[in-house]
Amino acid sequence: MDQLIHEIKQRIFEVENKLINTKDSELSFKKSPEAWSKKEILGHLIDSAQNNIRRIVVGQYNENENIIYNQNIWVKAADYQHYNIIDLVDLFVVLNKHFCVLLKNLPTKYYGNLTNWGKETPELVSLEFVAQDYLKHLNHHINQLFLENYTKKFGEL
Repeated sequence: MDQLIHEIKQRIFEVENKLINTKDSELSFKKSPEAWSKKEILGHLIDSAQNNIRRIVVGQYNENENIIYNQNIWVKAADYQHYNIIDLVDLFVVLNKHFCVLLKNLPTKYYGNLTNWGKETPELVSLEFVAQDYLKHLNHHINQLFLENYTKKFGEL
């Protein structure tokens, strides 16, 4: 888990340093009304952090809890497109640092506890898998954030 935490902290640093100095016009650019801007992608990562924080905490005392979210509704509800980028980056940084603290404090005996993140049908995954998948998901979207002309369609990962 220490290596995973280290890698998440590296991503936090990369996002903070690169996006804080990026022009708002680049971060807000949408190739089409259905596409996510870079601000909205960052907002999606914030939503993901919030939901995975809950999975790690709840999964320690209530196995098989169903913790899902509709990413499109969350992004729309928060209106990340109109956020100040400094506030957005700060929120991303704080939530991801908190996620790292939770992972560091997660007792090994709970690594195998299961949580349900299935939307349509049950999909049980271990807390250890949640942590590993979180980094994979983070890497995927950070790569998109750093592409110059990236667009994201709703519902795609």
